[in-house]
Amino acid sequence: MWSDAYAQAAGAAPAAAPAGPIAMLVQFGPILIIFAIMYLLLIRPQQQRQKQTDLMLKALKKGDRVVTSGGIMGTVIGVDDAKVVVRIADEVKVEFTKSAIVQVLAEPTK
Repeated sequence: MWSDAYAQAAGAAPAAAPAGPIAMLVQFGPILIIFAIMYLLLIRPQQQRQKQTDLMLKALKKGDRVVTSGGIMGTVIGVDDAKVVVRIADEVKVEFTKSAIVQVLAEPTK
């Protein structure tokens, strides 16, 4: 039922782990690799998408066909620093914040 417990002798030195930067690299290496993978797969693509969206909103001009985050399609008739006025039908104008514009549609070729 009881097993014997073996104690270490008082004079014996414990088995030491290898010291130095290599041991630290081996210990923290997997964590660093996981962080690098997370950065490359999640963080960096999101930053690039945000940069493209900012460039699109800065280049927004009168006459562009746009799609809003609510799915409304229309033509830009006015652009301000913070808002955009979009014509969605004859005599129907709606104001949106610039952040509500999610896509600028390509002009149809004639």
